[in-house]
Amino acid sequence: MKYLFDTDILSNLIKKQPSPNLLEKLKGLSSNLQCTSTITVGELYYGACRLHSSASIIERIEKEIFPSLYEILPFDKESAKEYGRIRAKLEEKGESLSEPDLRIAAICLVNNATLVTGNIKHFARIDGLKVEDWLQDKLLGN
Repeated sequence: MKYLFDTDILSNLIKKQPSPNLLEKLKGLSSNLQCTSTITVGELYYGACRLHSSASIIERIEKEIFPSLYEILPFDKESAKEYGRIRAKLEEKGESLSEPDLRIAAICLVNNATLVTGNIKHFARIDGLKVEDWLQDKLLGN
C-alpha cells in the first residue's frame, strides 16, 4: 500500500518543530511506499514562492523532501476520469471540495494509495478513499 502525502504533511516536515507523531510514523515506513502528487508539488512551490525567504524554502523542499519520496504521481488521464466521477458525485449531494483536493483524491484512488493529510474532514466525503492523519494519529477508512 502506497502512502500519498498531502501538502500539509510535507510542509510540516520543514517546520522548526515537525510533528513528533509524523516523524515516528515515517521512521517505520519503507521509502518505496512514500509518494506525493504533482498537485502537492505545485502547492509546495506556490506556498514557498509567497514567502520572503522563498529561495531557502525551495532549497529545503528540493533537498530534504523530494529525495525522500519514492515517486511523484501525476494527474494523468485515469486520474482525470476519476476526478470527474468524484466531482459529479459530490455535486449530486450538494457538496464540494477544492479543485486541488479533488485532484489529489483522484490520484490516490487511481493509484490505490492511502492519503496522509491533516485535513481528514476535507476528504471524508469521498467514497472509497483511505485517509490517515499522521499529525494527530487519526484514521478514516471509507
